[in-house]
Formats: sequence, C-alpha cells, structure tokens
Amino acid sequence: MKRIVISLSCLLLLATSATSYAGKCDLNYTRTACAGQEATSFNKCDGKASCTKTIDAASADACRTKAVAACANVRLDITKSKIISATFDGKPVLNKAGAADHCLDYAERASEFNHCSK
Repeated sequence: MKRIVISLSCLLLLATSATSYAGKCDLNYTRTACAGQEATSFNKCDGKASCTKTIDAASADACRTKAVAACANVRLDITKSKIISATFDGKPVLNKAGAADHCLDYAERASEFNHCSK
C-alpha cells in the first residue's frame, strides 16, 4: 500500500511540474515619443527609447499574444508609436505575417498610434 501511495505521489509531482513550466518571453520595446514628450514616453524604459522586459509565458504562441497586448497605448499625446518584438527561450517570435513587429497585428493600432497633438 505504501508503494502505491509513493508511486502515485511521484507521478502527480511529475505531471504537475511538467505542465507548470513557463518559458522566458523577452519583449523588446521601442517607443517613438511625441515631440517634446521624450522624457515622459521613455520613462517606462528608464529614460531610453528601447528596453527589454522579461515575462513568463507557457509557449511561443503565448509570448506572441503578450507581445501584441504590450502594443496598447493609452498615452496618445505622449507616445506616438511602439514597436514590440519578442523572443521565447532565446528564439525569435514573429507576428502572423512573419515580421518582427507585433504591433502590426495590434487591432487598435490605427486608433492609438500617431495621434500626437499638434
């Protein structure tokens, strides 16, 4: 009876550890600021136009989904546009068309990019 319990425990541990693995998803941000808004726009990258942020993702497809979501821009009068590229466990993750910029797949691109006040 003890062997069965121990064996089942080992199988359960093995199964849960295999399904809980998350890979490394690096999101590479490059922002273009509205004129005069560079300091505020680049603040999220420690004052630089570009930076990389690492998050967990279950797969390359999950990394791709997170890259597209990272394109959201609520600061329309501060950030003119973004380019987001990604790697999953060190390998490039391309958008649906095979390009590096995931913001090309972002559904709200037209309404959230290129709206700096004049």
